[in-house]
Amino acid sequence: MIKQVTPEKLKISLDEDSSILLLDVREPWEYQICHIDGSMNISMLNIPSAIGELDPERETVVICHHGIRSLQVANYLADQGFNKITSLEGGVDTWAKSIDQTMPQY
Repeated sequence: MIKQVTPEKLKISLDEDSSILLLDVREPWEYQICHIDGSMNISMLNIPSAIGELDPERETVVICHHGIRSLQVANYLADQGFNKITSLEGGVDTWAKSIDQTMPQY
């Protein structure tokens, strides 16, 4: 089962560890509207072809709009041998509501 992290716990982790990869799997148009600073955007459909760009040993938090796609991608990555995968609970929507109220929402 894939671990999920709340926006509050992720914020604390990011403040303590800048090496965490934030993998945003939304479509580019969604990413342009809003995203967490420092995140990498690879849309869900492009993950299989871009998997070589990712480090299976790096702490990675998968992000989407509401947390559904990120769980699917996190499960896929875990099946591919990625060991340090977490999904952002509630996605950027919950992040915007609880951590960064200045973030545009859609």
